[in-house]
Amino acid sequence: MLQPRAALGSLRNSCKCLSSLAARSFTTVLPLRTQAAVSAAPETDVTFAPPPAREKGGIQLRTYRPITPGLRHLRRPLNTHLWKGRPVHRLTFPKKGHGKGGRNNTGRITVRHRGGGHKRRIRVIDFTRAEPGPHEVERIEHDPGRTAHIALLKSKVTKTQSYIVAAEGMREGDVVESYMAGIPKDLWETMGGAIDPGVLAARTAWRGNCLPLHMVPVGTIIFNVGLRKGGPAQLCRSAGTFATVISKPSEEDLLADRQARAGEKPLIEAEKEKIRKLAQFVTIRLASGEVRRIHRDCCSTVGVASNADYQYTQLGKAGRKRWLNIRPTVRGLAMNAKDHPHGGGRGKSKGNVHPKSPWGLPAKGGYKTRPKWRVNKAVVTPRPRNQGKRRRGYN
Repeated sequence: MLQPRAALGSLRNSCKCLSSLAARSFTTVLPLRTQAAVSAAPETDVTFAPPPAREKGGIQLRTYRPITPGLRHLRRPLNTHLWKGRPVHRLTFPKKGHGKGGRNNTGRITVRHRGGGHKRRIRVIDFTRAEPGPHEVERIEHDPGRTAHIALLKSKVTKTQSYIVAAEGMREGDVVESYMAGIPKDLWETMGGAIDPGVLAARTAWRGNCLPLHMVPVGTIIFNVGLRKGGPAQLCRSAGTFATVISKPSEEDLLADRQARAGEKPLIEAEKEKIRKLAQFVTIRLASGEVRRIHRDCCSTVGVASNADYQYTQLGKAGRKRWLNIRPTVRGLAMNAKDHPHGGGRGKSKGNVHPKSPWGLPAKGGYKTRPKWRVNKAVVTPRPRNQGKRRRGYN
């Protein structure tokens, strides 16, 4: 005859070891650093996108109980708001063919250390944001092809769906809008038929909205910045990246400043034409410190690219790197002499030569690595570089 099952409380009292067994968990949350919580509620005098909301514990990572060596050092940021299901199938296409292995259209390897990886589908992202009108965020999804998260939008007018790169703090139910097609009629009526910079910034410069650069207030943080008029976003698309608008000079201000420096001497037509061209550009500062001039009609999105905590991720094992379509990197010192300039010889020696690439070009020190004929006129101030000591042979 079967005995009735004992109550859990009496079983714990009789077996002290089971009390700790019931409390064990496979994952834990590890706070990386403490940061004060920031309220996401907008204030009345805010004229730019509010900062993203943070939990009271600040940045937190998910850790795992090391039942295997690969889980001991695995660290992942907490993203409990992500969609658990599959993406919209018609907005994706499979990633396959030579491109998955770093090959070009002729089959030659153009990107080394690529190949294998898990099967994945490419999400079609809308980087132009040309469709006007309000769009509701249906959900936030993980994209295996990029570090930032993506948001599924649904137009309230046309009911069409599209993917965009999500801004930090964007959640399901938010409403975003694109003003690349111009200022809507209702906003013109609110401003009284003329452009009011304060009202325009208060109504448009919110997290996730897509604006041409000339509509973004000075000092606003932006991402998904385009490089040419009417083109897609190309800058600041990775997780946690952003740029800052530092100046939007008008033609009248530039003419007045140039005339003040010239004194009573009248400006020639060539100088006036140069000033007209400068007035068509907005100056932004990238996170690297580089300052660029970009056309005023290029697209930009207010906010910071989502998944900013991605930089604290630890894969934990080499196999997880292989799942991401990344193959091992072999040091040149460990190769044969015919395979690399550092290869060959007896012992750990690269033959008393300066560091070189596999094709024999200098790899460090800046010697022949930054040609002067590739000057980008759009770059006002290049990114700062480490000013180390000069090595012999690089003077």
